[in-house]
Amino acid sequence: MSAGTGAGIDTGCVRLRLARTDGKISAVSVASERPAVAQALRGRAADAAVRMVPLLFALCGKAQGRAAELALAAARGQACAPHLDATIEAEAMREHLWRWLLDLPPLLGESALKVEFVAAASQIASGQRTGLDALLRDPRMENLCRRLADMEDVADAAPRCLPSLDAQASLALWPQFNAGFCREPEWLGQAAETGALARRRGRPGISEKAFAARWLVRLEELQNWAQGKAGVGAGGTASAVPVATGRGRALVETARGLLMHEIALDGERIADYFIVAPTEWNFHPRGPLAGWLMGRDAVDRQAVEAFAARAVAALDPCVRWELEWL
Repeated sequence: MSAGTGAGIDTGCVRLRLARTDGKISAVSVASERPAVAQALRGRAADAAVRMVPLLFALCGKAQGRAAELALAAARGQACAPHLDATIEAEAMREHLWRWLLDLPPLLGESALKVEFVAAASQIASGQRTGLDALLRDPRMENLCRRLADMEDVADAAPRCLPSLDAQASLALWPQFNAGFCREPEWLGQAAETGALARRRGRPGISEKAFAARWLVRLEELQNWAQGKAGVGAGGTASAVPVATGRGRALVETARGLLMHEIALDGERIADYFIVAPTEWNFHPRGPLAGWLMGRDAVDRQAVEAFAARAVAALDPCVRWELEWL
């Protein structure tokens, strides 16, 4: 089983492996298997390498490109205070909209709202907030919210989420990035989730159900943007800071969560490049997905696969995903 993420270079997949014993899920393995894109940039002229970055990612190319630009500027000594970047913000809203209008309805047995998506995506691109606000108040959206509440779900009383961070604050947690951290990032020695749920900073009132909560916070971010209420810290926030001489780091809040780039220069060439994407946080081997699946009734394999599809969609990988039975 797999789910695609649109056109572009294949950037790998999230691989979910399940085993069952006596009719229950007895083992869960979650791995983000992605090519080391940053390695391909080492040794290249810095400006040329940065221009390549948005071309290497099928999703969130603008956020990736902006993070690269800011990290390079920081490596050259130029910090950037946290701010809302309108281009990244619009890209994040379009991603949220895609999930709500095209991906969520089929999960709930409804038809995708393709015409509405095209119209609303155009409104986001042109900054027409009132049109999107009207769509989000449409009875069809209310119906999706009702159906979401009735969907099979799991309890999620205390998800472990990354705190709100900007580039300067991140230095206290991670003085420098390395390849191991990029593969399996940790916060205070443990896996942590990023994304709209983390950006909400634990404020109550969304849902105690895991999947519904993650869908609803995306909708809330769309509503805030449409009503002009989004502030620094929301999707689209960007910042950068010099780490050391010739080394810079940028943080960008994408639709799926915190994206981090760090560049080390050797003159005007890339000596080292590190990228930590939201998928590495959200699909960490010790992240929430394994906990949601472990111990579930697995007599009906098709039902398990449908549940897994809903669980993966709640966490929203930026690459395709595949399920294997062991």
